[in-house]
Amino acid sequence: MRVLVVNAGSSTLKLSLREGDTEVADTTIERWEGDGHDDPIRDFVEQHPAPEVTGHRVVHGGPRFTEPVLVDDEVLDYLDSITNLAPLHNPRATAAIREVAKLLPGTPAVACFDTAFHATLPPSASTYALPKEWNERWQLRRYGFHGLSHAYAVRRAAQMLGRDLREMRVVSCHLGAGASLAAVRGGRSVDTTMGFTPLAGLVMVTRSGSVDPGMVLWLIQNGGLAPEHLRDVLEHHSGMRGLSGTSGDLRDVLAARGEGDPDAALAYDVFVHHVRREVGAMAASTQGLDLLVVTGGIGEHSSQLRRDMASGLGYLGISIDEAANEAARGDTDISAPGAVVRTVVVEASEGTEIARQAVQVFEKRRSSA
Repeated sequence: MRVLVVNAGSSTLKLSLREGDTEVADTTIERWEGDGHDDPIRDFVEQHPAPEVTGHRVVHGGPRFTEPVLVDDEVLDYLDSITNLAPLHNPRATAAIREVAKLLPGTPAVACFDTAFHATLPPSASTYALPKEWNERWQLRRYGFHGLSHAYAVRRAAQMLGRDLREMRVVSCHLGAGASLAAVRGGRSVDTTMGFTPLAGLVMVTRSGSVDPGMVLWLIQNGGLAPEHLRDVLEHHSGMRGLSGTSGDLRDVLAARGEGDPDAALAYDVFVHHVRREVGAMAASTQGLDLLVVTGGIGEHSSQLRRDMASGLGYLGISIDEAANEAARGDTDISAPGAVVRTVVVEASEGTEIARQAVQVFEKRRSSA
């Protein structure tokens, strides 16, 4: 089945045409303007065979959408109503859905949500210890993100090992500009590091990760910082960027560290510390560990990070083969011989997961027609 995969970022738009597990064409529109900017989409659509279904990445499904859904006007109205949950991404996703629908009228569209994978979190893991009426009134909970990436990575890793994912305890590490971990037991997400927003959890390239909420209040009350300014700093000028004084890109941080820059060295150490600590926390939620999966731009391409991660996780049974780690390109098992826990690098492929979910929804609709 031909699937057009549409991934709208905060400034870019990625399009790919897939047939089965094969990506036959793709393009990235670096400066996509959203509503009304349909020329580059039209160019791509007209150059390739018409898809039978389109799959759209939507960052936030809110409390309502806990699985992929066929898009109609009601779905779009609901997504518009929860824009404030993901103000940078959801409006772009709905704009892409509408623009593609104009060009491919009658082609079914499926919305695939990053939050849906974590809808299986038990209440003990998803509930904030806030007044019950707050949680109910504003539907506050830990939603979690990067679900499409985690879903693909754990399924692919289990496939590589010839194991049944439902019988494994897995910690999945999506390490990129945004970074999060997921605890997967019985094939279902049972914990994750991100929360109500993608700002929580690990230290990231430009995001702070979790910080003391009391400190945030202190900065507002005593530091004279306006909430909007504070939000901008926490989102865009913190993390490894804020600590190191570099761009925050791990390659720049490691280069500065190699030149003896103490700030860059500290930024890297803080990042690694938080990853190690949260792997341990996720392993507690899975009640043991059989498989560690590493994916995302940083996770896939930095053998040094993988080595430094693993060196602090031996107590969990994690041990990697140095030669395999250095040589890893794409999907690779980097476990040391005899390691209790297998460690696998998986090339991120949200597009594969979006296409899979879109086909499932389409076929379910066709079979019930």
